[in-house]
Amino acid sequence: MEKVRTITLSRSVYADNDLEANLLREKLKDEGLFVVNLMSSPGAGKTTMLTALINKIKNAVKVGVMEADIDSDVDAIKIAEKTGVKSIQLHTGGMCHIDAGMTSEGLRNIDPKDLDIVFLENVGNLVCPAEFDTGASIDVMILSVPEGDDKPLKYPLIFQKCDLVIISKIDALPYFSFQLEKCIDNIKKRNPNSTIIPISAKNGEGIDRLAEYFLRKIKDWKEK
Repeated sequence: MEKVRTITLSRSVYADNDLEANLLREKLKDEGLFVVNLMSSPGAGKTTMLTALINKIKNAVKVGVMEADIDSDVDAIKIAEKTGVKSIQLHTGGMCHIDAGMTSEGLRNIDPKDLDIVFLENVGNLVCPAEFDTGASIDVMILSVPEGDDKPLKYPLIFQKCDLVIISKIDALPYFSFQLEKCIDNIKKRNPNSTIIPISAKNGEGIDRLAEYFLRKIKDWKEK
């Protein structure tokens, strides 16, 4: 009886997705469409932040939103009703992340030819979404105050990957043992090049700075 064969894999299981993601990113660059991969834990405030941000920038740029969830269309409806921008829901069929193929399919369905920026709100968790390149122009995450200032130490990959880290719900700082400066230091340990913007979508603090960040990124993306 033959022994069980051992197969050595010399190619990353993510290689096909990485290739597709790079091709998509090049296509987006050629078309001048800026796509934002937005990640966070469930309940960190992605949809609330997006609502506040979009209402700040929608008169300057044309915005679309792709809401990804395992099920339901609650967030897509909320975005459409509260901002008036084009919004679609992506159901992942139980998968805990969005990959490049799903991003491409979503973009075909939202029909982005008249858009400047599309926000892809990824499935909520801090592990799976960070492992798959969506082909987006930029990776962004939200860390909320109730989650704790130690999350950059516990979930390193997502912080290492993101160009921008938004610290949300800072209006709740008086009620939690969350040290803002300590959190910023922990993020910088993981990713010294990341931009960090604390915000409160509830009272509007930091939203103007966030809007300026994205408007500048869109402009740079189109000009390069």
